[in-house]
Amino acid sequence: MAPDFWFSPLALALLGLCVGSFLNVVAYRLPKVLERQWWLDVAQSQLGDAEAWQRVSGHKGSLPAAFGQSAKTIADTLEALPPLSLSRPRSRCPHCGHVLRWHENLPLLGWLRLKGRCSACGAAISGRYPLVELATGVLFAACGWKFGAQAQTLLWCAAIALMVAMALIDLDTTYLPDDLTLPLIGLGLLGAGLGWTGTRLEDAAWGAFAGYGALWLLAFSYKKIRGVDGMGEGDFKLLAGLGALLGWQLLPSIVLLASAVGAAVGIGLIAFGGHKREVPIPFGPYLVGGGIAAIFFGQPLTRLWFPTL
Repeated sequence: MAPDFWFSPLALALLGLCVGSFLNVVAYRLPKVLERQWWLDVAQSQLGDAEAWQRVSGHKGSLPAAFGQSAKTIADTLEALPPLSLSRPRSRCPHCGHVLRWHENLPLLGWLRLKGRCSACGAAISGRYPLVELATGVLFAACGWKFGAQAQTLLWCAAIALMVAMALIDLDTTYLPDDLTLPLIGLGLLGAGLGWTGTRLEDAAWGAFAGYGALWLLAFSYKKIRGVDGMGEGDFKLLAGLGALLGWQLLPSIVLLASAVGAAVGIGLIAFGGHKREVPIPFGPYLVGGGIAAIFFGQPLTRLWFPTL
């Protein structure tokens, strides 16, 4: 078929539905895969590093025996767990373990056909799955509508897929993994270097620097004043990725929009949702929302905050 079809909003919407289905898997499994690896690193490296322990404790000599016992327990427990990756095992019901058949796993249609319930045990299947698939399909179609039938459109789709995955993971775990934030930075710099994003390479580089630096400075100041961490390093890297993708010029608009929406939601959760003040509210989803708004409404968004520009 002609390239115009493959890059059309309809074709990209179908692609987005499939990618959205995969993003559900990424959001659910990637944090678990990473956490397993972190625990294994502790068991195999940290608890067995006598020199590091001597530096930390200030005492010479061998490691405490309890360290070796703990390391063995952690490693043995992890090795006994079923293998887990983004591709293994096959998708299954979390309640009864029923392995989904191919037609049950179809993006959006599978959930609708099952009426939101497992075919084996009847347990409810979260509505988040079809919503993520639908949202990704709509965003991919919007990329096709805005950027047209060209290869560069796939770069914007890839960036949005990374951002959606980050928003979901941060919402669930308050993690923003390097496995997603760093590729966004690289994608932005690559797109600028190839002339695909409309952002000059020097503006992308400054955007990455300013995005990371601005939030780092804010978090550093907050910790000095309040004595607690107010933001994670993953947020710095996410904003660096948005700066690399869109240039430093759009960073103020992204941060202002994310902060305004985040503050409104946070106040609402505390006032009406029983959310405790000391429990952190992830900022990543709001940065992602601001970044997506900037992709599609860059200049109008800037004029909303800065009418004279």
